[in-house]
Amino acid sequence: MSQNIINARVTFRNSPIHVLEQFTIKDIENAYEQFINHSDLDECVIIQTCNRIELFGKSHQYDLEKIKKTWASITGLEVEVFNENVEFEENQEAIHHLLKLTSGLDSMVIGEEQILGQIKNSITSARKTKASGQHLNTLFDKAIRIGTRIRNSSGIGKGGISVGSMAVKLAEENIDELKTKKVLLIGTGEVSTLVAKSLQRRGYAFDVTSRTIGRSITFCETMGGRPVKFEEVLTGFNNYDVLFVATTAPYFLVTHERLTKAMSNNKKGMMILDLSNPRTVDEKVATIGGVKLMNLDQIAEMVEKNMNARLNKVKSIENIINEEVSVLEASMKRLEAEPLVKDVFKNIESLREKELQKALQMLDEKDEKKIKIIEELTKAVVESIVSTPMNNIRKASEQGNPDIVELAGKLFDYKKQKKAD
Repeated sequence: MSQNIINARVTFRNSPIHVLEQFTIKDIENAYEQFINHSDLDECVIIQTCNRIELFGKSHQYDLEKIKKTWASITGLEVEVFNENVEFEENQEAIHHLLKLTSGLDSMVIGEEQILGQIKNSITSARKTKASGQHLNTLFDKAIRIGTRIRNSSGIGKGGISVGSMAVKLAEENIDELKTKKVLLIGTGEVSTLVAKSLQRRGYAFDVTSRTIGRSITFCETMGGRPVKFEEVLTGFNNYDVLFVATTAPYFLVTHERLTKAMSNNKKGMMILDLSNPRTVDEKVATIGGVKLMNLDQIAEMVEKNMNARLNKVKSIENIINEEVSVLEASMKRLEAEPLVKDVFKNIESLREKELQKALQMLDEKDEKKIKIIEELTKAVVESIVSTPMNNIRKASEQGNPDIVELAGKLFDYKKQKKAD
């Protein structure tokens, strides 16, 4: 592929959220300008969610080091940090990854719908700033259509639910008028992210705490919620009606002693959902009057059936994606020939019109009907002569034969524009 499609990404798969957020691009418009001007990219699209920051680019000759340096200068990070966290793919692998994104196979929760809307917003934003052009616009439009079709035909997004959203659903079922209650989320990791997303989507206010207030603040900037100090929480459980606990602490954070003290000042009752592994809520708290405790095993069991149904569909979706990748890659390669084909047709059309006018003047033809017949004849002759070689040039481009396209360019004296898009 003479024009390369590249993907550089930092995602939840390799980086915890507090690391991931360091790569966040705050000024997207400025970032597009920087990448285009300093990274040898002709086009680019930035996808940014709470679980990923990704850059798709198109370039004849890209320089990964320049991309990392530009990204580092935008975020204020050291380039070395990128070597530890950034994944990189190109061409077929990059296209395959985009299709996995649009079909929901690369999400934290398989099949979730939100990413598709975020990708649509990303390409719309890139179009508005003119950061994307013919190649990436075509790639994203087709990938979104393919992803939508896969979702609809497979039903991958139906019937499933994450541990986080299941926990919130259980809280809704057990607590009357949850919107009027005080909710606390302990932890800022992967599961906490799912809980926060579900709470925010349903319009619930909630507090967030972690071992450091800085981590809580960073988490809340992306995920919503109000950061509170860890020390205040440990002595203030009585201020809350619902606790979502999702940490990796090697000890009990919510102890029997602390909850007994909290419940002496809490007459309304409390629901605790321990999503930690290992558990960080002492099981003895379930014996305290007014406390309802559910742990990760119980919640995961409820989720498992639905998730298994989704996982069973993954293999067939992967097969569809593998078929679509080659078709989409061929479409991208074909685009290489389009500026040349367009230029040839434009020049030939110009010559046809010029010669037609000369001939009509020599014939001194005034009859509109005859003029129309002659004009249609010239168009048909041109079409019959030019269409076959032009289609062969497109086919050569599709099949990855840039030498034939280059030779055709010389034959037709095509002067390549710096940015044909």
